[in-house]
Amino acid sequence: MDVTRDPRYDILFEPVRIGPVTARNRFYQVPHADGMGYRDPSALAAMRGVKAEGGWAVVSTGETEIHPSSEASPYVEGRMWDDGDIPAHRLVVEAIHAHNSLAAVELSYAGMATANLYARTPPVGPGHHALDGRYAPIQAREMTLDDIADLRRWHRMAVRRSLEAGYDIVYVYAGHSLSTLQHFLSPRLNHRTDAYGGSLESRSRLLREILEDTLDEVDGAAAVACRMAVDEMLGPGGYTVDDTRRLLGLIGELPDLWDFMLGEWEDDTVSARFGDEGGQEEYVQGLKALTTKPVVGVGRFTSPDTMVRMIRQGILDFIGAARPSIADPFLPSKVESGRIEDIRECIGCNVCTTGDLTMTPIRCTQNPSMGEEWRRGWHPERFTRTTRPGKIMIVGGGPAGLEAATAAGKRGYEVVLVEATRELGGRARREATLPGLATWRRVVDYRTGQLDALSNVDFYLESAMTGEEILDYDFAHIAVATGSTWRRDGVGHAHRRPIPIDPEADVLTPDDLLDGRRPHGHHVVIFDDDHYYLAGVFAELLIGEGYAVTLVTPAPDVSHWTHNTLEQGRIQRRLLQLDVDIVANTAVDAVDASDVTTRCVFTDRMGRIPADSVVLVTSRLPNDALAADLRRLIDGSDGPSVHVVGDAFSPGTIQSSVWDGRRFAEELDRPDLRSILRRNVSSLDPVPPYPITR
Repeated sequence: MDVTRDPRYDILFEPVRIGPVTARNRFYQVPHADGMGYRDPSALAAMRGVKAEGGWAVVSTGETEIHPSSEASPYVEGRMWDDGDIPAHRLVVEAIHAHNSLAAVELSYAGMATANLYARTPPVGPGHHALDGRYAPIQAREMTLDDIADLRRWHRMAVRRSLEAGYDIVYVYAGHSLSTLQHFLSPRLNHRTDAYGGSLESRSRLLREILEDTLDEVDGAAAVACRMAVDEMLGPGGYTVDDTRRLLGLIGELPDLWDFMLGEWEDDTVSARFGDEGGQEEYVQGLKALTTKPVVGVGRFTSPDTMVRMIRQGILDFIGAARPSIADPFLPSKVESGRIEDIRECIGCNVCTTGDLTMTPIRCTQNPSMGEEWRRGWHPERFTRTTRPGKIMIVGGGPAGLEAATAAGKRGYEVVLVEATRELGGRARREATLPGLATWRRVVDYRTGQLDALSNVDFYLESAMTGEEILDYDFAHIAVATGSTWRRDGVGHAHRRPIPIDPEADVLTPDDLLDGRRPHGHHVVIFDDDHYYLAGVFAELLIGEGYAVTLVTPAPDVSHWTHNTLEQGRIQRRLLQLDVDIVANTAVDAVDASDVTTRCVFTDRMGRIPADSVVLVTSRLPNDALAADLRRLIDGSDGPSVHVVGDAFSPGTIQSSVWDGRRFAEELDRPDLRSILRRNVSSLDPVPPYPITR
């Protein structure tokens, strides 16, 4: 590849020494969850390997448990429990090393942050406490000095196994409120009166000892990194950035690299709706000056100019990334080769975090190949050329249609994309106009930019099509990507049949609001039976326009599914601060001209809420009439193949629509692989005979 990078970005490609190893540039994929862990080692290795191929100089694992006395079930994390885990890690290391990148492992002992549901052993922590961050009838017991000695020994053994697996960087982890080391640092949780509690020096003793143990164990064979929360985001009652400054004065020279992050996972991975690029700068600024060791930090960095500023201003030595490396594993190589316009920018939707929280392989709205590199053989940049080129018409220019056209074009098909409206983008473009969702526009901009560069793809706007007209053309394949329509009859999770609605009632759907229609009256009831982000966004929109809003949901809180995107707490807080009246655990059973009838989902107790207008955010119906018409017209004759893609096939998230567009293009000249996945199948060792006691 001819390198034509802009000289402004040269600093990003300087090699940086990390103790005994050297990173080839300043792009550093920090540890992040993946929903694959110990269960899917081949898929995990392929995913991390693609990032190394894309130019990330350091590629890290996610959280890797060091001992079964602190395991994260039901979540699927990495494991370094015993020697049996080493081969899976070797797969990951070899995939990373194949592209001249450094492999890092984040060793973790979560203590009172996990319930040990699989191991069934009591979790441990600095004191006798309820579990941190979850409601469960389980307590952590206070660690004795023997327990601390065990932890140090287990960590040493995990370091030893990490070296055997071939890792270049070994982490000591004290972040995200998911580490016993952070729990000991925190004055909120550490109330000990022995040598491991009290002053900052004493509270940091365990961290210092683990760092010293790790340095001794690696003995120059690998670098040692320390990842820590620089501020717990809890105010004076917690560990603050001032404590971090003092801590660096105590142990700042111990590790070979500092990896700084913020608070809990929700604080470290703020969605674009609630935080801008570089949002952690105010907390990490100045910390680098307190240590001679290199520093990595994150901030959903997508702009190379921002990255350069972070380095030149002495804020960071490495540009850390989790989400941007997921959205575009080839971000570094695109900067290096002068292809800035080809960067697939992270939109900050946090759908990537749902993989870990639903115990399923990681996914991404912008990058449909994420998690599918090994399972389905997809690559973010390379597309298998079709052996049976033909002409394709794609009807609908929303997320699914745009991705289908882009991927099919890159596979070598001749593609015509037709869109009925005056703009491409569909729901992604429309929703990008709502509060906090401007980055959704990147879904459209990236794909239209790619289409402009493909000479074998044409698109036409304001081109509504009928089945008869489509069949007049000579296309081998038709893809119907005509989206979906929000229901206005109340059918959703709470109701499987339409609810009674007075013909005089002013009832709106998300489509109406996106079209610019507004409620007739002042008091608006929003019924959220979709449970993702839209109902909360519409509440914010209407409050901002002067309406009084009551949000009713059958769930225990608003936008309930956004617990999986780490947003729910911020959404609920914002709506309460905006004086949205939230009525939870309640369904809307009927809509009258001046009020709605409600029902408690637990007691069936009925109630009424005054409403001048009602917005129903419940469920959608696929716009599949064109596909049905085409199939009727073809009816067994020798016509084109007809495929239904994205929301027109099955309404879902923007991520699922983009993914389905890629799937259509990948499977067009191959068998339908939707239900065929490569998977690791464990070989079962013979079970030793155990005596049966009667």
